[in-house]
Amino acid sequence: MKTIDQLDVKGKRILLRVDYNVPLREDGEVANNQRIVATLPTLRSILDRGGRAVLLTHLGRPKPGFEPKLSLRPVARELSLALGREVQFVDQTVGPMAVAATKALHDGEVLLLENVRFFAGEEAGDPLFAAQLAELGDAYVNDAFGTAHRAHASTAVIASSFKGRAAFGEVMANEIKNVDRVLASREKPAVAVVGGSKVSSKIVILERLLDRVDALLIGGGMAFTFLKAQGAEVGSSLVEDEHLQTARQIMNSAKEKGVDIHLPVDVVAADRFAPDAKTLVVASNAIPRDWMGLDIGPETIAAYAAVVDRAKTLLWNGPMGVFELDAFAAGTRDLGEAIAKATESGRLFSLVGGGDSVAAVEQFELSDRVSYVSTGGGAMLEYLEGRVLPGIQAVLDAE
Repeated sequence: MKTIDQLDVKGKRILLRVDYNVPLREDGEVANNQRIVATLPTLRSILDRGGRAVLLTHLGRPKPGFEPKLSLRPVARELSLALGREVQFVDQTVGPMAVAATKALHDGEVLLLENVRFFAGEEAGDPLFAAQLAELGDAYVNDAFGTAHRAHASTAVIASSFKGRAAFGEVMANEIKNVDRVLASREKPAVAVVGGSKVSSKIVILERLLDRVDALLIGGGMAFTFLKAQGAEVGSSLVEDEHLQTARQIMNSAKEKGVDIHLPVDVVAADRFAPDAKTLVVASNAIPRDWMGLDIGPETIAAYAAVVDRAKTLLWNGPMGVFELDAFAAGTRDLGEAIAKATESGRLFSLVGGGDSVAAVEQFELSDRVSYVSTGGGAMLEYLEGRVLPGIQAVLDAE
């Protein structure tokens, strides 16, 4: 793939699509700048080599038209602080004023344009809107992996206007490289830790992983569909009855392929879904009738940690329980600690991806102790499923 460092940028307007869809505080300022900081290597590659950075991004899910609370002005302020230099902002996205602002830039300067989703043509993938956006730059770089699965005007359609002048940014390149390292790894044993609430949202990923891993550790609410499919008494735990046969098929397929599927042997059960609920640790196949499993238990944590300790490559997608509540956080926290320790020892390459997993490693301060944390959420999941991502394919086609 062609990356930013291979692109001629000197004296040129580099139209850079980033993913600055960041959370905002009640006062309207940026609450978490992780996605902004992630793009700094790409920006510095442009600016240090005499390029002129013109940034496009979205924020939130506005209806077409200007929404003051979703303006990118506070994002410009946060980027300026992170980058250590002035970031110009214009309250236009397309049109004569926006184009004029880009042409007024000097080498080494940065301009952030207003929220691209204020225009209906963005999410519609409108070629006419994409053509307007293309007027803003002399070359195009996509560094927004988090939106790579969307065929939007600024992430996919626009690239065709820059044949021979398109490239990937550092975030995109790193995401692709690290996910591919897990999917194509020859470093064995390879392990996938998959959690979350529903089997239905992970069927394709689970099926694809069976061809790539030696062991699959299942936790979270989805584990109870697998347990019930084996005949376990799971009380009032979350179960997708319509996917019991799916769970059986995945387990049978794993057996045929020599993949060890590990399910919880004990769980932390509660009499209701609440932070102050009564709890007890019970066998995963004998949960009391009106109780629900909300976390993996201590025996399961120890068993899963032992598998992690032997692994050489690991993908973690989805929490082991309702980690947002202290009473049900131990499974996710302790298994995350085991993954971090194995990574720090140099024995393990660990990739964390998926919104809840990323939130968990941040909550438990594990982000800097694993090999790579994907910023991509839904994009990473679709990439794992083997789908063609429009935002990636469009740049490849334009190279």
